[in-house]
Amino acid sequence: MKLKVIALVTLLFVGTSMTVRVANAADNELTAKEKKEGWRLLFDGKSLQGWRSYRKPDGPKQGWVVESGILKCVAGAHGGDIITVDKYNDYELQWDWMIPAKANNGIKYLVTEERPTAPGQEYQMIDDAIVADSPKQSTAAFYDVIAPDMKKPLKPVGEWNHSRLVIQGNHVEHWLNGKNVLTYELGSPEVMTAVAASKFKKSAGFGEKIQGYIMLTEHHDEASYRNIKIRELTAQK
Repeated sequence: MKLKVIALVTLLFVGTSMTVRVANAADNELTAKEKKEGWRLLFDGKSLQGWRSYRKPDGPKQGWVVESGILKCVAGAHGGDIITVDKYNDYELQWDWMIPAKANNGIKYLVTEERPTAPGQEYQMIDDAIVADSPKQSTAAFYDVIAPDMKKPLKPVGEWNHSRLVIQGNHVEHWLNGKNVLTYELGSPEVMTAVAASKFKKSAGFGEKIQGYIMLTEHHDEASYRNIKIRELTAQK
């Protein structure tokens, strides 16, 4: 009887494990459900296909590498910022990221190559220990403009975090590890007042809705990415 029970438990465990593997795609892959929902990968886990250097027609010659399914910004290699080949308007973006201690990086969105400075809004990713007194410059902030919820579920440096960005019409949401930590409206009086009090106050059009690229910034520090995926949305009326 004991042998039968052990065999049954083992079979159930194996079956459950197989179900989990089927339901959850491997890194840099999409599940059947995600494909049906309209998701597509922005990073294939193998190359920089779909990305190019900011204000350049081709990709970086140095500073960005793909290793074991991870897209890495190499510290001190001066690879420059990279942007998506395509522009986006209304969408949901998700990605996993990891940085070492004292590192600083970010993802910018609604990016334009026409503005001389401040190409786009930034979802900040940083070791919060180095900006402890500057909430507007902490992880998941609308960098230097609006601080996130400081009770955010940020994981320690050296561990993977999961971020999500939603842009629909003028509505923007910053998510971190499953929690909505910042919501704002592009072009609203509150946002434009905050922009006027920031380092971007002289950048015309900053903080307003445009169709633009997505940018992975290069701040001379190491940053690792995987599972970068996007699905386009219908603008809210």
